[in-house]
Amino acid sequence: MLARLLLLFITVPLIELFLLVQLGERIGLAATVALVVVTGILGASLARQQGLATWSRFQQESAAGRPPGRTLLDGLLILVAGAVLLTPGLLTDLTGFALLVPPIRSLLSRRLEGWLAGRVGRAVGDIPVPGPRQKSPPRVGPDPGAGGPVIEVEARVVRDAPETSAGTSAESSASREPEGNR
Repeated sequence: MLARLLLLFITVPLIELFLLVQLGERIGLAATVALVVVTGILGASLARQQGLATWSRFQQESAAGRPPGRTLLDGLLILVAGAVLLTPGLLTDLTGFALLVPPIRSLLSRRLEGWLAGRVGRAVGDIPVPGPRQKSPPRVGPDPGAGGPVIEVEARVVRDAPETSAGTSAESSASREPEGNR
């Protein structure tokens, strides 16, 4: 994992630098710098707009009592899009803008959800976790909203025994009496 990250942090900037130099030779330095600045500003604005919409959807799902799993993944992908859009470069800008396109983000979100479900399923063993094709884990026991069996219980409140003058309860002093006196 560390080797992959190291390779990513070395190769991506080198590719970005190469692409920026090539673009600068074709359209000029000023136009290249302007393009990098404009894509950064536009990308940050779009990421902010979509991030706020996702935050609102997260709050609505939470208030309704629904698990916001897919919304969290969308938010994560929008955060990644914003981060790579603020990084100067053509390849990172393309990646960031692609993550802001809802159908592409939805596809990646479903794949990420399936990958995470597989990882979590292997980590916790027998606990059923929904996968990419499974809508929800199998239910254990009856559905409480479906009129399943009802268990009636009688309850009674047990209060502490009153205190005696010695500061101990009557029950505890009775428990100290010898066996023959009971």
